[in-house]
Formats: sequence, structure tokens, C-alpha cells
Amino acid sequence: MPLTLRALAILLVALCPQLSQAFPVNDYQSILDGGNQPYTRKHRDKYDHKVDSIGDDLQPLPWRNGKGATVMGPRNPLREKQNPDMIRPPTTDHGDLKNMRWSFADSHVRIEEGGWTRQTTIKELPTSVELAGVNMRLDEGVIRELHWHKEAEWAYVLEGSVRVTALDVEGGSFVDDLEKGDLWYFPSGHPHSLQGLSPNGTEFLLIFDDGHFSEESTFLLTDWLAHTPKSVLAHNFRSRAELFKSIPSSEKYIFAGSLPGSIDDEVPTGRGVKKSKLNFTHHMLAQTPEVTSGGKVRITDSTNFPISKTVAAGHLDIEPGAMREMHWHPNADEWSFFIKGRARVTIFAAEGNARTFDYMAGDVGIVPRNMGHFIENLSDDEPLEVLELFRADQFQDFSLFQWLGETPQRLVAEHIFQDDKAAAKKFLERIGDARKDPIRE
Repeated sequence: MPLTLRALAILLVALCPQLSQAFPVNDYQSILDGGNQPYTRKHRDKYDHKVDSIGDDLQPLPWRNGKGATVMGPRNPLREKQNPDMIRPPTTDHGDLKNMRWSFADSHVRIEEGGWTRQTTIKELPTSVELAGVNMRLDEGVIRELHWHKEAEWAYVLEGSVRVTALDVEGGSFVDDLEKGDLWYFPSGHPHSLQGLSPNGTEFLLIFDDGHFSEESTFLLTDWLAHTPKSVLAHNFRSRAELFKSIPSSEKYIFAGSLPGSIDDEVPTGRGVKKSKLNFTHHMLAQTPEVTSGGKVRITDSTNFPISKTVAAGHLDIEPGAMREMHWHPNADEWSFFIKGRARVTIFAAEGNARTFDYMAGDVGIVPRNMGHFIENLSDDEPLEVLELFRADQFQDFSLFQWLGETPQRLVAEHIFQDDKAAAKKFLERIGDARKDPIRE
């Protein structure tokens, strides 16, 4: 079977990888398709349409509307495909905006017996000022030991199932089993534990209401006991000091435990035991969603999850080709976690500053409060799933579409189309109903 020109080009690069540096793959594409593909010298796009470099298997290059050149020096092609709008920014990008993207794939992983953890804090992402995130995995029966934090803890179960325990300030105990899409929230200082349940355990995202949080600063039961004189332990627990000779000499943190029984079998029955009046958990994906023209939205904050006083959240299902509309948040920075799919986000920071970032599953994005932005699904074939998180008691946003639709139309037209009455008429017809549509088809 004769080789096509494209197959021959790919074969040459495979046999001699150095060719990809001197003659990038897109140069072959330019020859083959006459320059119609993005990232080629002859490609033109005056409207800055999205390009799904991963879905369309394109290698980004800094060509834009005839300007730019190939890359001759060292390259990381995989990272370039993950960040196409860094390699070739839209013409509308301008100015010097801080980095607003981090991937958990770049975070250090702490490996323990039957589990692991990694974090994204202000150390990893300096713009992550208001919130910090931890991604944790616990295998079946594996325990995140009894502990508490200075910060409040909010969590979303990504996969599997998990048992949580907690104690409130009135001495009420709480135990619950959670599955994918469920939440928990533990206020500052409230002691709790976590244990993987399903055959494959669990994985979840933890959110803490301070960007300076560190998993290393957790107050751990075994760490405290190991640093307390055994005579004090004996006095406190009305026992003999010899009883504590075999306790751990250092923290256990994450460790393999025995499989738990049912909640009814596990709950203590001592005379002083009482059930908490608080509900520390919530079933987010069980909420009835707001159905939009381009997807579904679920909001969870203190209005429907009362204990969650410092973290508000939105869960977005963005259909292929759809977009989270242009908007901003007046009460908190946005800390986004991308669960599925690929997206581009342009952040408008005033003073002529705007910058576009690309995200995929496992990435974290920051949008400082009041900065305008959108979230566009890069793929026309695959859905996009995103969590929007805020250090706030309520979810708040302003829709650009709604604002302009509810502003006197003469005023809007004179701002945007003062010298183009025909365009003004068409635009005003579009925004006439002023109806907010969080995710647009």
C-alpha cells in the first residue's frame, strides 16, 4: 500500500525525532492542507475561534494571522498541546496578568500505606489566596486518621465511597457514608476522620478556606499522643501509664485499617454518647439542576447546606460546544477544579489587561473577584465538568447578558454601536429578553 504524504512525514519524524525540532509537524500540515489548519503560516482567523489542539491532534505553534515563526529551540510538545492559548494567544489578550493555572499533575505526591495526597496552595499557585485544595486517595479500608484543622474543610467525592465521622462542639457525634458527587463540610477545629469503603476505596477533593493551608499543619491524634508524657495520658484517660507503652511513636496520617461494619453497628452506645443535631454532609449531584440552553448547573451554599458557612460551590455540566456565559463574581475569588474535558478561559482584569488560559481534567483555575471571564468547552464532541468554589457563604455572580438586557437600550447601543445603527438594532434584539442563561449552547 503506497504511503500518503502525511504518513511519510509522520514516519520520518518517528525515525528521526530531531526532525520535529527543525521541521515541526505543523509545517508538514501546512504543505498538505495549503495552510488551512490552525498554527500554520497561512492560517487566518480574525475572530479568534477556539481550537481543540488535543481533540483535533494539532501541535500548537506561535503562528497567528501571518505573524510569528516556528520554534527552533527545546520544546515540550505535550505541554504545548495542553496550553494552546499560551503558545498562540488570542489577539484580544493584552498586558501582564499573573498565572491563574496549576495542574495537580505538577504537585508533589505524598505516598502512604494504601493512599496518597497532593495539594494546590498558595505555594504552588501564588494567586490561590482565598482557598487551598487537596486531592486525596484512600484504598478500601484505608483511614485518614482522626484529626482537625485550623481551617474549615469542604470536600467533594470524585470517585468511590467514603465513611466520615465528626464531633460537634456540643459533644454530638456524626457518622455518614458518602458516594460520588456528595459533599461534606467540617467547620474550623471540628475533629473528624475519613475511611475508604468501596472495593476500590475513594478519591476526593478537599477545599480549605485559606490559601496558606498545608496538609503538614494538620492536628493529628497519634502525633499529639506521641508528644504527651505517658503519665499525663494515664491521668487524662483514668488508666495506668503502662497501658500506653505500645502507642505509635509518630503520626500515622494515612494507614490501612479493618473494614467497618454498618453505621448502626459502629456508632458508640456509651451513656454519654449523643447524636449531633448538625448535618455535616450533602448530596450535591442529587439536587435538581437548573437546566440551561447549554448544560446543567447545581449550586450548593449555606442556603441549602446550612453548615457550609465559608465555602459556596457550583457544579457545571457544559455540553460539547457550549460556554459558561460571560460573568463575574462580586463576593469572592473563583477557585475552579476541572473534572472532565478541556476548556479555555479568558480573564479580563481591567486597565486593558486580559489573558487566556487552557484547562483540562485535574487542573485548577483562579479568577480573582470581580474579574470578568467565561468558560468555553473546547470540544464539540466531549462534555466539560467543572466545580466553581468560593470562600463565601453564598454563591453570587453577575451575568453580562442580563446586565445589558436590563439596562436602558439606548444607553447600551450608544456604548457599543454608536456609529453602527444596523448592528445596534440586531444586538438589542438579541439581548431583549434579558434572561440569564448561565451555560449557553
